[in-house]
Amino acid sequence: MSTSDPVSALSVWLALESHTHHAPGVNGMMDLVAAEVEGLPIAVERIPGRDGLGDALILRAGLSTGTPGLAVMSHLDTVHPVGTAARDLPVRVEGDRLYGPGVYDMKGGAYLALQAFKQVALAGTAKRPLVFLFTPDEEIGSPTTRGLIEEIGRQSAAVLVTEPAREGGKIVTARKGVGRFEVKLEGRPAHSGARHADGRSAIREAAHQILAIEGLTDYARGVTTTVALMGGGTAANVIPQHAWFSVDLRVATAADGAALEREILGLTPRDPDVRISVSGGMNRPPYEKSPEGAALFETAKRIAAGIGFELQDCPMTGGGSDGNFTAALGVPTLDGLGIDGEGAHTLSEYALISSIAPRQALIKGLLETV
Repeated sequence: MSTSDPVSALSVWLALESHTHHAPGVNGMMDLVAAEVEGLPIAVERIPGRDGLGDALILRAGLSTGTPGLAVMSHLDTVHPVGTAARDLPVRVEGDRLYGPGVYDMKGGAYLALQAFKQVALAGTAKRPLVFLFTPDEEIGSPTTRGLIEEIGRQSAAVLVTEPAREGGKIVTARKGVGRFEVKLEGRPAHSGARHADGRSAIREAAHQILAIEGLTDYARGVTTTVALMGGGTAANVIPQHAWFSVDLRVATAADGAALEREILGLTPRDPDVRISVSGGMNRPPYEKSPEGAALFETAKRIAAGIGFELQDCPMTGGGSDGNFTAALGVPTLDGLGIDGEGAHTLSEYALISSIAPRQALIKGLLETV
């Protein structure tokens, strides 16, 4: 596909909806990527999906020199259900804004990085072997691809992640770790009128536990706890036997992640007649700032200055990405290298068309320099 009109090419990507749990759409995106590199000096490896999810795709270019490579990582799944483009977020251009499901998070970044990868592969200007991993399940925590991400990370001198830019073009050099937990409670049912005292309310116990968990939030430490989903009960006149809720945990340090994980997994009931079971844990380790990451950022700043813009990073962001996995291994990782725009995970999601060329040039420069 020609790269002379990136808006038209990217619009094709957006029109192919690829919600994480819609494997045909995700695999269709992998097909589009594979078609882009057909006939080029780029090796393609496709890894079949599992657990009902889509495939992963690995592109390799450059000479195998025996030295650690340089990895690029993008995901092609989105949070938007199939039908979003027809109903709520049609693919369209309004001024400098390109709208569409997943354009900002993160098809725009995946697209422009692929163009840079192709340019460097054709020119043979990379200093290291190049690897580009496209994953199908980042939006749900990368359950089927974490091992692959970490394997490629361990073999790499650095990792570039094409999640969207932040706050007007800033890149990401630190992310909070993410934990997810499911809490289930079982009480004792009883008629709420005739036998109220005999019952033990699972929902009442859940209310106590939810307040305790929400109370663990500590902004000074960068710790947040959120209960955003809950349910329970069977009928309006029955003391509820069952209840459940989910917990989202974000932490700035690995030590806090371990401590909060122990605390949440160790919940004990206030009412001894109610049973609590907790599953889950930390699913993304914190991506903490490091001297090696700082040096990689300085390289990116110099490249950006040569292109004609000032590159800045942002404070630690609360959202996780596949960069968490590689950074936790000690691999220098730069994130947020994708397209600029706003509205990730919303029905007003858009990307700035004017950001495509400079962001693509930045990634090209990194592929040729690091």
